[in-house]
Amino acid sequence: MAKFELKLPRMGESVAEATLTTWLKEIGDTIEMDEPIFEIATDKVDSEVPSEVEGVLVEKLFEVDEVIKVGDTVAVIEIEGDTSEEIVQEESTTEVEVSEETVTAVEDTITVAKETVAAPVQDFSTSKRFYSPLVKNIAKQEGISVAVLDTIAGTGASGRLTKNDILAFIEKGHIGGDKPASNPTAQAATPHKISESISAPVAKGASDEVHQVSRVQNTGSDEIIAMTRMGKLIAKHMTDSVATSAHVQSFIEVDVTNVVNWRAKNKDAFYNSEGEKLTFTPIFMEAVAKALKKYPLMNISVDGDSVIKKKNINIGMAAALPDGNLIVPVIKNADQLNLVGMAKVINDLAHRARENKLKPDEIQDGTYTVTNVGTFGSVFGTPIINQPQVGILALGAIRKMPAVIETNEGDFIGIRSKMYISHSYDHRVVNGALGSMFAKAVADYLEAWDVNREI
Repeated sequence: MAKFELKLPRMGESVAEATLTTWLKEIGDTIEMDEPIFEIATDKVDSEVPSEVEGVLVEKLFEVDEVIKVGDTVAVIEIEGDTSEEIVQEESTTEVEVSEETVTAVEDTITVAKETVAAPVQDFSTSKRFYSPLVKNIAKQEGISVAVLDTIAGTGASGRLTKNDILAFIEKGHIGGDKPASNPTAQAATPHKISESISAPVAKGASDEVHQVSRVQNTGSDEIIAMTRMGKLIAKHMTDSVATSAHVQSFIEVDVTNVVNWRAKNKDAFYNSEGEKLTFTPIFMEAVAKALKKYPLMNISVDGDSVIKKKNINIGMAAALPDGNLIVPVIKNADQLNLVGMAKVINDLAHRARENKLKPDEIQDGTYTVTNVGTFGSVFGTPIINQPQVGILALGAIRKMPAVIETNEGDFIGIRSKMYISHSYDHRVVNGALGSMFAKAVADYLEAWDVNREI
């Protein structure tokens, strides 16, 4: 019998780890090819991870709520026969991926080290107890010593300390309360969950004190609604983006009368011939794809002191979920799709997003994002950049408005369909000229829409 190591697959260039939320199989269970083994959660999507082979689950290497790095072995599956050439190739490929992800893991470690520079170095090897990487990171950031950690009762398997256990310990005021914490910044901090604590950056030469947002006082009559896990992850993703990119916005008014009239004339025929609804979204996405091709320096990411110019144009579209959260499925190679293809891809991704059926690779590798705030009645918005991208476009509501129309016979007032587009971009690498010209290119394409265009 041979053994196959099921590893956490790559889920996007900005995703280095995921939290194990549920085991769908137990040790000894028979596994079919492509059958889901466990569920994971990232800041972008919840997903099931399927098996790549048939066999029997013989080992689980992670517990629920533990954080797993991309490329880590999560489960071991016993398969029929000796190690085959196919399995060797699979393992070889995974080793290459792990070596690439090691760089990301090291960068993550450096980031954590910078954020907890005031905390003492903790040697967890002195404890006989097992602690997950997530628990260790929380302990380091809160200045909880190994000795104190060993005294906290655990509710996990075999008394293992879980994330909820240590957060409950912090929540009760044991850190920064009567017992002095070993980390001076932890003494000054209000006891609170790590995921909900927002620290202001410390200026060079300033004191080491970290100022935090004061905790809101509950009057007793207020309703307390716990944030969902995805809500917490989105909140962190947004605050990280604001802390990373210098956000600047440009706004432009667009006359979309031709687009509105053309769609009204063709939407029924489109549905009859293609079996798909023709919304405004594929038209807008086509315009954005053409603008990205014209201005490729909007289709980039920042890596330290370098700029990575993306070869593919992969446009993310923010989609609202039934619970009020957002997810961003990605239209791959959007510049290569005609309008019919664009409509089919968008309708499919939007439908499966609402049903939480997106696959991990369908929300990764985006190079630019579009969000439609007009769906909710907003005239325009100032969206936050979806890292590691450098731009995001917000589409406002289409409204009928009186406008001055210029003709050879003179100017006159007419009723036109207009909207605002708002472009947020990273001013570290995108100057005002490029950011504005890109938005203008989108507007020019929409205003020049051919009312006689064939589907």
